Amino acid sequence: MYTVQEIDSALNQFKKIMAQGTLYIVSAPSGAGKSSLIQALLKTQPLYDTQVSVSHTTRGMRPGEAHGEHYFFVQQHEFEKMIEEDAFLEHAKVFDNYYGTARKTIEQVLATGVDVFLDIDWQGAQQIRAKMPDARSIFVLPPSKEELDRRLRGRGQDSEEVIARRMAQAVAEMSHYAEYDYLIVNDDFDLALSDLKTIIRAERLRMARQKARHDALISKLLAV
Repeated sequence: MYTVQEIDSALNQFKKIMAQGTLYIVSAPSGAGKSSLIQALLKTQPLYDTQVSVSHTTRGMRPGEAHGEHYFFVQQHEFEKMIEEDAFLEHAKVFDNYYGTARKTIEQVLATGVDVFLDIDWQGAQQIRAKMPDARSIFVLPPSKEELDRRLRGRGQDSEEVIARRMAQAVAEMSHYAEYDYLIVNDDFDLALSDLKTIIRAERLRMARQKARHDALISKLLAV
């Protein structure tokens, strides 16, 4: 039997290790299915376990969007002030609008023990890994160029010129796959989703987390 002190110690250790979630960076070329995988994953995970990161942007709010749910919508001078204060883990200007991932937003969620998924390109991933080396990164590949082309055409909203540009961008994006911790090939969606879940499960079973979680048990087992 465990003593009250041992139980309290175990609970404190558990709270300490579980109070820090893991940041997952997910990248892929357009059409590889990473956004669909993340959304499917979130449907299987409770909010107190897993959430998707919400970025800041200076672009206008579109119909159906909500502040704090799809983006944090801010004015350009507010965004630029945040840049000066080094408030972003990463940021970029796309055409006339800024997009960025706020450090405080991510850290606040991680501090509650929730794992956070960040859907971002390879350049943003490099910036974040430099500032948060404990983050885990996942790259999603399509099964072939032909399938990627089919998926892009299946959207039915892009011209041949746009599709050709997207394919060229995809090749450039895929050339950075080896910079990531994990690689998923999205040929069969259900299998790819299972692979994603397996990565999360494996990370939650890493020695550092498990050792702290079961500290009282380990001490008991190793006692002479």
